[in-house]
Amino acid sequence: MLHHLSFGVSDIERASAFYDAVLAPLGYVRVWSDLRPGESGQAVGYGAPGGGDKLALKLQPDGQRPPGPGFHLAFAAPDRAAVDQFHAAALQHGGRDNGAPGLRAHYGTYYYAAFVVDPDGFNIEAVCNAPA
Repeated sequence: MLHHLSFGVSDIERASAFYDAVLAPLGYVRVWSDLRPGESGQAVGYGAPGGGDKLALKLQPDGQRPPGPGFHLAFAAPDRAAVDQFHAAALQHGGRDNGAPGLRAHYGTYYYAAFVVDPDGFNIEAVCNAPA
């Protein structure tokens, strides 16, 4: 259904370093980059290696705000170890814990996820919905 999603970020270098780190354990990479320090219109895109972007970060230094309560973006993880690595990388790169890695039985028998808030305030999740 979705082709891609874009987040407006206040500091493109900080945001791209954060997403480089947290998406790597999930198997996603930066698939394009338009970084021109000091200029407007900078952006980066993330997706599967060799594919197009599914998440774009766009520099919005003046007044960007993440969506309110109820919005979050969940990334598919290949296994539970990747969820753990996503969470650890997020905390090491300026994210805030919003739910440590673990089973969430109320979402499903095998729903293993971690939740963080990125440096710009976006709620993101990594989830593996498979047996251990």
